Amino acid sequence: MPEHIDSARHEKFGWLDVLGLVFLAGLAALPPITEIHKQITLLAIGVFQLFERRLIAWLPSRGRFYSVLLKISLATLLLGHTGEVAINSNYWPIYFLPVVTAAVYFGPFATLGWTALASLAYCFYLIPARAEYDITPESYGLLGIRILFLFLAGLLINRFATENRRQVARYQTLSETLADSNRQLQRAQAEARRAERLAALGQLSAGLAHEIRNPLGIIKGAAEMLSQKFGPSQPAAGELSTYISTEVNRLNALVTRFLDFARPSRLDLKPVDVHQVVDRAIDIACHRYPDSHVTIERRFAADVPSVLADEQMCEQVFANLILNAYEAMLPENNDGNSSLNSGADQQKIIASISRDSDNGVPGVATEIQDTGSGVPDELREQIFNPFVTSKKSGVGLGLAIVAKIVDDHHGTIQLVSRPGEGARFRVFLPETAA
Repeated sequence: MPEHIDSARHEKFGWLDVLGLVFLAGLAALPPITEIHKQITLLAIGVFQLFERRLIAWLPSRGRFYSVLLKISLATLLLGHTGEVAINSNYWPIYFLPVVTAAVYFGPFATLGWTALASLAYCFYLIPARAEYDITPESYGLLGIRILFLFLAGLLINRFATENRRQVARYQTLSETLADSNRQLQRAQAEARRAERLAALGQLSAGLAHEIRNPLGIIKGAAEMLSQKFGPSQPAAGELSTYISTEVNRLNALVTRFLDFARPSRLDLKPVDVHQVVDRAIDIACHRYPDSHVTIERRFAADVPSVLADEQMCEQVFANLILNAYEAMLPENNDGNSSLNSGADQQKIIASISRDSDNGVPGVATEIQDTGSGVPDELREQIFNPFVTSKKSGVGLGLAIVAKIVDDHHGTIQLVSRPGEGARFRVFLPETAA
C-alpha cells in the first residue's frame, strides 16, 4: 500500500477540522432551521470536509477534481433549499468553498475554469426565477458583483497558493542539494581518512619490506647451498631445502606486493581506450581460469571517450577486479553456493562501460559485477583498506593497490552493490583533457 495512503488513513483530525464543523453547525442553527434538506446538505459538506484528504490520498490524480465538483454540487443543492427564490438565498457565499478549494489545488487557468463552472451553477437558478418574477437591472448588477467577487477571491488565493508551492519546491531542491553536498563531504572525509591511513601504512610497509627482503635472500641462498651440498647424499635434506626455497619465494612475492603498495606511482599518462584495456583484462582472467563455466557479458557503450591514464596500471586495476569476480564464485569463497566448475547458468561476470560524470567532471565509468555471494556487511566500509579481505585465503592487498592506482589517476572506485547480492565495483576515470 502506498505510504501516503496509509498515512492519510491514520491521520487524526486537527483543530481546524473541528472549527470548520463548528461554523457549519452555526449555519445549521440559522434559518431556515426546519428545512431538513438544508441540514442534510450541511451535514454532507461537513463529513466531506473531514474525509477530503483521504480522498485525495486514495485518488491522487482525480481526487482533487472530484473534490471541487462535489463541493459545487453540494453548494448548488444548498441554495435550492435555503430561499424562496434560490438565486436570492443568503447562503450564496457557500460557492466560495469550491472556488477556494480549486485555487489551492490547481493552477490559475484551472482556477478560472472551476470558478466559471461554479458561477454557471449559481446562475442556473436564473431560469426558474425569470419564469416567475421580473428581474430588474439592479438585480443583474448584484448578481454580477457576486460572481466577480468569486473570481477575485479565487485568483487572490491561487496567487498565494502558487507562491507557496514554488517556495516548497525551492526548499525541497535546496534540501536535496544540501543532502547531496553532505554525502559528498562525508565521502571526501572518508577518502581523506583512508588516504592518511594508507600513507602511514605505506611508509611502514616499505620499511618492513626492505628489512624482511634481506634476510629472505640469505635464507634462500643458504637453502640452495644445503641442497647442493647434501642433496645427492641426503634426499630428506634436499626436500626440506626445496620447501624452504618455495616458502621464501612466496614471502618474497608478498614483500613485492608490499612494495608495490608503498611505492609512489610513476604514471605514464596518455589517452587510453577503456574498451581495449578491459578486453585485455578479461583475456587475462579467462586464461587464468580456462575451465570455468563463467560467462563474460560485455555491455560496452559506443560513445565512450578516451581517458588520460597509464595503460598498464589500468589493465592491472581491471584484471584484479575481474579475477576477484572469478574467485568470488569459487566454492571455498561461497560456502557452496557457487562454483566455477558447476556449470550453473547463473555464473556470470558483467563488464559495463559507459560515459558518465563525477562531481561535474566528465569521464568513463566501468562496472565489474559478479553473481557470487557478495561482500559481507561488516567489510563494506573497509573493503579498500589494506589487509581486509573476504576470501578464506589472501592477504587483502589487491583492492588496496587497485584503490591506490585509481586515486593516483584522480578517479574514484566504489562498491555500489546492495547487501545480499553479488559484488559490483564501479571505477570512474576522468576524460582526456581537451
